[in-house]
Amino acid sequence: MADEVAYTSRVKIERIKGPLRRAYLPHVPTPVFFGVHSEIAQHYGVDTNVHEPHAATLDYVVAAAAG
Repeated sequence: MADEVAYTSRVKIERIKGPLRRAYLPHVPTPVFFGVHSEIAQHYGVDTNVHEPHAATLDYVVAAAAG
């Protein structure tokens, strides 16, 4: 293994309200919003009438791994 770190991701996350978070990602001009939806919201008891559904972090992980 190399002794030097090849890359350090600089990401900033802000919690807005409930499950809603805003993420600032490298080389992405606008923030990305994370939250919960459908079965994930139901599992955690989140009322989607109160909290607008957004893609979950799990959705982004799956999309990244499948690419």
